[in-house]
This record gives sequence, structure tokens and C-alpha cells, in this order.
Amino acid sequence: MVTIAVDAMGGDNAPKSEVEGAVHAARSLGVKVILVGQQDVVRQELAHYNDHRQLPIEIVHAQERITMEDSVKAVRSKRDSSMRVASRLVRDGVAQGFLSAGNTGAVMAMAKTVQGVVPGVDRPALAGVFPTVKRDSPVVVVDVGANVDCSPRMLAQFAVMGEIYSRIILGRPKPRVGLLSIGEEDHKGNDVTRSATPLLKNLHLNFVGNVEGRDIYSGAVDVVVCDGFIGNVALKVSEGLVDMVKHLLRESLEASIPGKIVGYALSKAAFSDFKTRVDYSEYGSAPSLGVRGASIICHGRSNANAIKNAIRVAKEFSDGKVNQRIENELRSASEERVALKAE
Repeated sequence: MVTIAVDAMGGDNAPKSEVEGAVHAARSLGVKVILVGQQDVVRQELAHYNDHRQLPIEIVHAQERITMEDSVKAVRSKRDSSMRVASRLVRDGVAQGFLSAGNTGAVMAMAKTVQGVVPGVDRPALAGVFPTVKRDSPVVVVDVGANVDCSPRMLAQFAVMGEIYSRIILGRPKPRVGLLSIGEEDHKGNDVTRSATPLLKNLHLNFVGNVEGRDIYSGAVDVVVCDGFIGNVALKVSEGLVDMVKHLLRESLEASIPGKIVGYALSKAAFSDFKTRVDYSEYGSAPSLGVRGASIICHGRSNANAIKNAIRVAKEFSDGKVNQRIENELRSASEERVALKAE
């Protein structure tokens, strides 16, 4: 049984959401969950579930917690933080992955320093999953915040990692990979994107060339490659846009009596469907690609459903041997480049 360690003290609603999500996951996903945090607090929350003793759930004590206000230095100074202990469980082989809804920078630094980086990866990257206009066809965007400044070589690595994630976790048989730029033509963009284009063309990927911002949501590609600065802006703009659309829809439907009647009917079907398709909790998380073992970063305000889905992603990440595939494909690409130079 795959074991996933959960930082029970990380999120805005910790440990309530983490514990509830862990219970739902243990009930339905065939996975063991280790809840890491202040033992008495976590046990008290877990006691709300009558069947918790029959579930594959364990508590591992960690006295400290890393808060959203902490700097990345807390990764080293707080040696007994719930985040560090969870990451250490992966390093030591006790768990196959860990997740946290805590400080994103700290989670990234923790995974890199404690678990280590997959050979062949310069820097790990965060993979965000975005909904598109095509039902059940989300797009993977790499990177969404881990690396603000990237080299062309790093973008090529992101393409390999994102393609594997799309293929193995999202089930796309031959993912279409695009490089985010300001125009479709190869000469468009900045020095980094123009230099990255030939590298991506030489990889054994279904690379379709440059794509624009609107293509993230059109379903035209399965993987979008960009640096972490642009990716994070796209992520935050998307979250704000979804919240605004939901607010405007609700406001318009409740503006009049007929609107309320229509709104009631709509909320039972279309509006509910809309919320599900754009709800971050359905996608659960942003995996850190390129670190040893699964490392999953959740939204700070993650609810129980988001935690459950993040545990699912971590399990699928482990089952699909994503890291081993990343290492193998980057090694093959490197060997091929060496062979071509020798010729």
C-alpha cells in the first residue's frame, strides 16, 4: 500500500481540512496516510471520525510548524517542523510522497534539500493543472512559481517533465507541448524563449511551437512551458478571474425575482457544473516535478476535498514512477546530444 505523509499543520484551516481529507482518502483510495503534526491536536481532530481506528492512518509527532509568515530560512532553523518531518519520511523510504498546504517556498526548499533532486534536473518545477474549454481536458502549466529566472535548458527540462506528468497522471497518450510566448512565430518572444525553441524541437516530444496566453484555456495544447514568474502570474490571474465570474454570475442571478428563480434552477445543474470544472479543489495540488519522491503543494486555503485529491495525485505520482521516467528521459536526451556532437 502506498503511504503518503501529510503536513497536518500547514494550511489555513489546519489541522481540520488535512485530517478530514486524510480520512476520506484512507476510506476510498487504498492508501495509507501519515498525519504529521502536534500529536494531541491532530489526535483530537481525528477523534471526530468514529471509524478512524479501522482506517490506515497513523500520527507522527512534530512539535514545530512553519507558518506563512516564516522565511525560507525556517526550513533549516525549525528542525522539528511538521513539514520537515513529513519530507524526511519520504527521504527515509517510510512514505512515497508528502504534501503540504503551507508556505510554498518552504515546501519547495524542503523537498529539494531533504529529499534531493532527480539526476539530470537543474531545478525542480511546479506543475499547475488548469481547466480548459474542452471537458475533461485540463492543461499542465510548468512552471507556476518555483523558478522566477530560467535558462533555455531549464525550459527544455520543464517540457520533458510536464509531458511525462500529462501522459502518466492525466492519461494523454501523446501530449501536445507548447512554449508560452507573445506570438506563434519562432522569432517572437525574448532571448530565453527564442533560444529554448530549438532545444524543444530536438526533444522526442510532440512539440507544437509557440503558444499565446489564450491557448492555456483553449485546449489546443496539453502542456504549456514557461518560467515561474509568468506561470505564477497566470495562476493568480486565473484564480482571481474565476472568483470574479462566480461572483458576477451569482449577483446577476439574484438581481431580480425572475433571476432568483432562474438562478435556483441553474444552481442545481449548470452553475454546480461550472463551479466543479473551475474549482481548484478538484485538481488538488501542484506537484513539484524533479525531486525524489512525490512532493505536492496544496493551496493555503485547501478544503478537505482538495487534500483528498492531493493525496490521490501523490499516490498516482508514485504508482506511475514519474520521477524514474523523468530521470530516464533526461538521461536519454543528454546522451543523444553527446552523440550528435561526437558526429
